[in-house]
Amino acid sequence: MTDGLGALTTIFTEFYYWITVVLMFLIHVGFCMYEVGASRYKHHQHTLMKNTLLIPLVTVTWFFFGWWIYWAFPTGPGLAPSIMNESAALITDESLFSAKWYVATSNLMAVNLGDHISGVFWAAFLLFSWTAASIVSGAIIERITTFAFGILAIAIGSVFWTIDAAWGWHFDGWMLKLLGYHDAYASGVIHAIAGGFALGVLAVLGPRIGKFSSSGEPRNIGPRNPWLVTIGLFLIYTGFWGFYAACNIPIFDLGPEYGMEGTTFFTATSIYVTPTTLSGITFNFLMSLSGGLLAGYWVSKGDPFWTYSGGLAGIITASAGNDLYHPLQAMLIASVGTYIAYKMHYWVERRFKIDDAVGAVAVHGYAGVVGLIICGFVLWGYPSSGYSVGSMWVGTDYAPINPLGMFIGAIIMFGVLGFLPGWILAKILHGAGKLRIPREVEIAGLDYNIMESARKDERTVG
Repeated sequence: MTDGLGALTTIFTEFYYWITVVLMFLIHVGFCMYEVGASRYKHHQHTLMKNTLLIPLVTVTWFFFGWWIYWAFPTGPGLAPSIMNESAALITDESLFSAKWYVATSNLMAVNLGDHISGVFWAAFLLFSWTAASIVSGAIIERITTFAFGILAIAIGSVFWTIDAAWGWHFDGWMLKLLGYHDAYASGVIHAIAGGFALGVLAVLGPRIGKFSSSGEPRNIGPRNPWLVTIGLFLIYTGFWGFYAACNIPIFDLGPEYGMEGTTFFTATSIYVTPTTLSGITFNFLMSLSGGLLAGYWVSKGDPFWTYSGGLAGIITASAGNDLYHPLQAMLIASVGTYIAYKMHYWVERRFKIDDAVGAVAVHGYAGVVGLIICGFVLWGYPSSGYSVGSMWVGTDYAPINPLGMFIGAIIMFGVLGFLPGWILAKILHGAGKLRIPREVEIAGLDYNIMESARKDERTVG
């Protein structure tokens, strides 16, 4: 970097993403505390170990093939033409997020003083992968084997959410072009798919022992440590705020890219290069959190667990369009999504005997789907991506945001890439006898089983 202003911009961007990655790490800390608080004491150590192991499993697989999937398959099976080969702006060194940096070269093997972006941008996406796996982790506590969870974590964290990100979050994604899909802060791209995947696993895994009475009525197995649940969810809120920032491009020149030749206008944009600001998404994040908390408190009649979970459901519902919503829209949309997620959770539990231990399918999956559908109506006619605007991309057809496209997108996220793979993998693991722990281990507690295995090892060595 020889130009001072260019160097400052690059280093600022590098530091910006580095900070967001650190903040997003709090999401994982929060999930650990949240799940331990929701689980029974005899399963605490296993719950923590499960969440710990997903870090190296997803990180290593994301390094070897997850990141490659994101850049390799945005157009799907040839469903839409690529703009990466059509637009000169996307293959020049001046482009902040050039395809050349991420596709044509590999700068991850050693320190490269010419590249200050790849590593931190890679890490931001990696933390999204951890989040997808952690969402699944909470729903299936107290009954799954460590081996099975490891396989499922790799599948959702480094394969299936990566495919949906390539299709619906990539600037070249076919869902943007053909469907008008818009999901700025991942109502569907992370949350709906992870919720759907968890539901597919739960349908095969079955409920915890004692969850349903002999007559089929569900019993409430409430949180064993409300303090940990509360602190865990507040940490998730904090990390999610960093997640919002990580979904933005911090500085982008809208001048020539938006058809204003000879004009320089720098601002932040969403991942779709839709103009937004950190100020705007701060308004909307806090208003959607508030709408979710209030709705959660009201619909659950003051239940603390669902009040806190409602805050998260509210953020997730509004996330699809929170780069463009008015703050009052964000609050109202969050309230609607939280109400529907809560009602859906208990209807599915009673109707299909699904034991979602922490409400993860509802808070992430149902709320994410509702958020996508509402976004299609509220933002109907808005450009789905900044790449459909301006002289540089004239001739590149991106469908505008619309209800039908968002509804189809929700089906793809929750069902096609979420529920179906989760159900199939769980079926395979179940058939191999590797999915669920034995009944006697579940009754005694997974932690007791871990300690017994350690004692056997000690006796063998002795």
